[in-house]
Amino acid sequence: MENRTARLTILIDPRKKKLFEEICARHDLNSSQVVRKLIRQFLLDNLAEDEVPDWLSPRATGSRPGE
Repeated sequence: MENRTARLTILIDPRKKKLFEEICARHDLNSSQVVRKLIRQFLLDNLAEDEVPDWLSPRATGSRPGE
């Protein structure tokens, strides 16, 4: 995981939030872990190979589940 963190506040429909948290719990993950994983994957999917910084490359992140 990164050494420093920044807060990201999102607005979400309460029903979606509840269902999201239930599914996260089934996988023994918290919502922050899943959101970080989704953001990381989004970045990798939308950057050209030569744009991916070393710290974001799959090899550098260690590919820990949920992180």
